[in-house]
Amino acid sequence: MHHRTRREREQLELFRALPGDLAPRDAQDLMAYPFFSLAKTPRMTPIDFRMNDITIRVEAGPEHGIATIWDADVLIWAASQIVAARDAGLRTSRLMAATPYQILTFIGRGTGARDYQRLKAALERLKTTTVATSLRQTNERRLHRFSWINEWTERADPHGHADGIDLIVPVWFYRAVLDDALVLTIDRAYFRLTGGLERWLYRLVRKHAGRQRTGWRFDFRHLHVKSASLSPFKRFAFNLRDIARRQPLPGYQLFVEREFGERELLAFRRAELSTGPCGQSVGAHVLSGTNGHVPSGTGRALSFAQKCESERRRICESSR
Repeated sequence: MHHRTRREREQLELFRALPGDLAPRDAQDLMAYPFFSLAKTPRMTPIDFRMNDITIRVEAGPEHGIATIWDADVLIWAASQIVAARDAGLRTSRLMAATPYQILTFIGRGTGARDYQRLKAALERLKTTTVATSLRQTNERRLHRFSWINEWTERADPHGHADGIDLIVPVWFYRAVLDDALVLTIDRAYFRLTGGLERWLYRLVRKHAGRQRTGWRFDFRHLHVKSASLSPFKRFAFNLRDIARRQPLPGYQLFVEREFGERELLAFRRAELSTGPCGQSVGAHVLSGTNGHVPSGTGRALSFAQKCESERRRICESSR
């Protein structure tokens, strides 16, 4: 293994991180499927996700547990660097060099000794987590196997103090980032989200709702499966309702809807579209995949668009 990674490193040209405040970019496959633990405590239980022709198996290293959704911030940094360099006409590479300060400030962390130790722990989890997936494979029974980071090393100054990090991202991730259709810009406020479920939900909402006027919706049980959360469904549903109540996701509004039979759904759409300037009409479309009217739990059936219009009027009246 050491010989193989050394040979890989020798074949790759070193890419040095670009300076400046780059737009955060995320790979859509990582936003849409359960690749990371949502808990801050170590998760050793594998993620085993199967839906239609998609298979994902994520396993933990014996010492560190599965890479978390906070660890994935390093991959967002890497994707942002690769896309920015490509767009500037620069040569990109899977072998990337940066200072801890560059990575930590980009992902909204502190830059003290403790933050650096946490960064190293994240890099180690990304390296020791193994993934097998049929995503983007020509044959659904063929699985691509990789770790989120093939290798990472610390660089030291002449006095032996760490002054940089070199890392190699896998081919599967690198190819996704270089494909324009597989990368989305995310809100920098994402890095301020503290809950694992909030972070996962933002990425899913950004992937599916995007800039659509009609938004999107998911059944609670479907979301539970798609998140690969270890929480019991009742606890998971409680947390979803709490997130909808607090509205922490930047750029999006969430609504909990109940269909006949008490099936709960989480609906979401871009925030500014539902609270436009006073007098501006709101599209009369309900969310994709819904029937004409959805019970709101208040005893009166309202469409999603009607609820948005009601909210818009309330905000306009309160601002007068």
